[in-house]
Amino acid sequence: MKKILVVDDSQTILHEARDALERVGYEVFTASNGFEAITQITDHHPDLVFLDIVMPKLDGYKTCSLVKNNETYKDIPVVMVSSMTGLFDRVKGRLVGAEDHINKAFVKQELLDAAQKYLR
Repeated sequence: MKKILVVDDSQTILHEARDALERVGYEVFTASNGFEAITQITDHHPDLVFLDIVMPKLDGYKTCSLVKNNETYKDIPVVMVSSMTGLFDRVKGRLVGAEDHINKAFVKQELLDAAQKYLR
């Protein structure tokens, strides 16, 4: 079973994403900030990470950079999920190593499509 980590400071987003992904058979872990995300990554070594950008303590850009600069975890695909949708935000996500960007207020199908794309 493929493992997915969803990181967001919104409990509503975490619940909706977990529900959608578990319904199609993924094992889902959640974290509400970047520090929790790093712990979940080291504990569970997920196959994919959906990562919010704006979070307390450690934002998504820094979290992504920490993952991508770690020899053990650098190959885990990271998809940014954020309401920050401008070109600058997408480019900054790519610069820190994110594979993709999904706009918040996402449709659940967008998460499922991204999961399918990066978990082949």
